[in-house]
Amino acid sequence: MAEAAARHELYTQQQWAHQRAERAERNAERLEREIQAQAASAAASESLAELHYVDSLSGSVQSICKAPIASLDCMADLGSTTEQLCAKLQAAAVKESVDRVSSAAQSPSLTSGLRYRNLGKSGLRVSNIGLATWTTYNTAINEEQLDAVVTAAYNAGINLFDLTEGPQSSEQAETQLGAILKRKNWKRVSYSVITKIHWHYKSEERGLSRKHIIESVRSSVARLQLDYIDIVLIQKADPMCPLEEVVRAMDFLVSEGLIMYWGTAKWSPIDVTEMYTACRQLNCSTPILEQSEYHMLCREKVEIYMPELYNKIGVGLMAWSPLAMGLLPSFKDSLRSRSSNRTKASSISWNQDDRKPPSKENNEPLTARNTKEILFSISLIADRLGCSLVQLCIAWTLKNESVQCLLLGAATTHQFYHALHGLQLLPKLNSNVMAELERILDNKPVRPPMVSTLAMR
Repeated sequence: MAEAAARHELYTQQQWAHQRAERAERNAERLEREIQAQAASAAASESLAELHYVDSLSGSVQSICKAPIASLDCMADLGSTTEQLCAKLQAAAVKESVDRVSSAAQSPSLTSGLRYRNLGKSGLRVSNIGLATWTTYNTAINEEQLDAVVTAAYNAGINLFDLTEGPQSSEQAETQLGAILKRKNWKRVSYSVITKIHWHYKSEERGLSRKHIIESVRSSVARLQLDYIDIVLIQKADPMCPLEEVVRAMDFLVSEGLIMYWGTAKWSPIDVTEMYTACRQLNCSTPILEQSEYHMLCREKVEIYMPELYNKIGVGLMAWSPLAMGLLPSFKDSLRSRSSNRTKASSISWNQDDRKPPSKENNEPLTARNTKEILFSISLIADRLGCSLVQLCIAWTLKNESVQCLLLGAATTHQFYHALHGLQLLPKLNSNVMAELERILDNKPVRPPMVSTLAMR
């Protein structure tokens, strides 16, 4: 019995030892699997971290170079190294910067001085620079140049196109501009068009009759290929036509939707006031602007009477001819004489009825010695300010707060950009510069003294 008990106890101990060995082996295998799993997880995490680092590096390179499209093109080349990729990205960024600078030179961003103001006391907002038709639309300019000037003006932020020449030139300008606007297909709300009603004593279009006004506007709408015209101006007052007929004809055009606003051109302040009074009495739409000549040699009407008209009856001011129809030269050594300017002025149709017959004194130089000295002194100020005399004249005109819009003409895009640079001169025209110009010009208009009827008795 004792021997059997001893063998049984030995067998039991061997079984326990065998089981402990199996458990130890299984624990070792499980520990090895856990170690392998942890190693694999660590390797995966390291690889993921490397990928994130590469992505972040690529993103930083793209953010520095600012050329994500160029980076995609470079990534197409799988054989490129990191240094080659960065070089390609930097080259693309430099090229993009050069292209941006060149495009800015072609279409300058110097229109920061461009402002949008209400015409008169109406709700129509236009740019303080408008493209005029004096030098832009004529037979000497081909359609490509005309299209380039109009497109450059529109891209620069100008939303006003003026068609206010004589009957023949105006019809041609309306046809050309209408074709351009139809071809460009710009939004109609993004620009405004101005045309004019002309009349002459020596033609069939005599006076401002209701018939002539309505037929003239309908013909202009057809030539422009538009649904309506934004502003229609009446050139000169007609003493032979009652104001009531003119007012009712313009109000009819507004109510029919052929025009949105209307105004006057080359009217005296008294005539404008009488027209406004007639509109109020007849409960008709009132004029919103008067178009007047304004430059350094013509100041009385704009500086004395137009602010009063604006404050009293809300008629705004649109100025034209800041260079006195070419009298003020572009450079100080290109002073012109009356003979050349008289020839140029004779081709301007808006002065056709106002031209005087040539006389002996008309052949004399237009500028006297003191006027030449004045222009030379002004050109010296322009040189000091780093601009041309043309730009100084434009900036001087816009410096007047009464001028809500100034009309500029250009035959080429170069001339247009050169004139548009005058906007950047406005901050330089401080009180000291303006006072110096006033001393040189010495033609500041003064309101005439009031006449007392009691003193005349």
